Amino acid sequence: MHPDVSADLSSLDTTLLTVEKVLDVEELARRINELEHQAADPELWNDQDHAQKVTSELSYAQATLRKVKALRERLDDLPVLYEIAEDEEEGADRDAALADADAERATLREDIEAIEVRTLLSGEFDERDALINIRSGAGGIDAADFAQMLMRMYIRWAEKHNYKVEVYDISYAEEAGIKSTTFAVKAPYTYGTLSVEQGTHRLVRISPFDNQGRRQTSFAEVEVLPVVETKDSIEIADNDVRVDVYRSSGPGGQSVNTTDSAVRLTHIPTGIVVTCQNEKSQLQNKVAAMKVLQSKLMERQRQEEKAAMEELGAGGNASWGNQMRSYVLHPYQMVKDLRTEYEVNNPSGVLDGDIDGFLEAGIRWRMQDHEG
Repeated sequence: MHPDVSADLSSLDTTLLTVEKVLDVEELARRINELEHQAADPELWNDQDHAQKVTSELSYAQATLRKVKALRERLDDLPVLYEIAEDEEEGADRDAALADADAERATLREDIEAIEVRTLLSGEFDERDALINIRSGAGGIDAADFAQMLMRMYIRWAEKHNYKVEVYDISYAEEAGIKSTTFAVKAPYTYGTLSVEQGTHRLVRISPFDNQGRRQTSFAEVEVLPVVETKDSIEIADNDVRVDVYRSSGPGGQSVNTTDSAVRLTHIPTGIVVTCQNEKSQLQNKVAAMKVLQSKLMERQRQEEKAAMEELGAGGNASWGNQMRSYVLHPYQMVKDLRTEYEVNNPSGVLDGDIDGFLEAGIRWRMQDHEG
């Protein structure tokens, strides 16, 4: 085997050993066993929220363990592929076999690096579900359309990973697109993974809404919060919240329900407003809206603490949350992250949910940025 290939295989083995150690494969197997026992208990579904958490954690842990074991098997098989190739006689067959082995080594490196990123998620709330708010910004009807494109992008990403999505609220714009939306992606570590998406996203394209076919730049804001759990101490006094109920409305102003089931909560001390209109009943909407409000208040509290730390000289990234990604559809095709420099020339694939490369680059960038 060529020395460069041997060195590369040794490097891959070192990385995978680190991943296996950080993920603690034996502990993961023990946790799966424990969760399987919980999932088999018929009493579990008496508490729907807890049951969904257990089944979600179980499927995530099983998938992680399967992935790590499969990577180890593939890495163990690689030297054999090279041996088979080298046993071939000089010529086309040997060249093809070596090319196959090289291709598998390149793919394996990508797959090992992708799972290595998961080991970088060690923040306080990283293992939680993600709550995503998207708001259209400057750019009128194009911005509203762009906000809807981003919503679809994240939901398609979740679907590709078999993660559950719960949409709490969509405020439709008059002509096309949406003014804002709030939804949760429910799977372990989705907050840690998607938190690097926070900031201003920019779209450049020929506007489909401009009858003169001019180029238009529009903006949308993405906010990512960790979902609040029962152990969090976010107390909200009843008299601090104003509750308004109204009739849900869909695109084009049509009424979704004939009853006043949609709920708007206004947190009087901070002025934060949260709406929820996707559940069947007013009570369900109120419970969902309260969870969103708690997440927003928890994040506000974290930001205030962070600002206080920065004043004490603890450092931090002042530009976080500013313009962070451009989606250019005209005059050329490119999506580029302005923080990591990661870019792809396939905007339609990205907008269809192929964002893992951006997420991986963002997580590594954040790690280096904080270390620096």
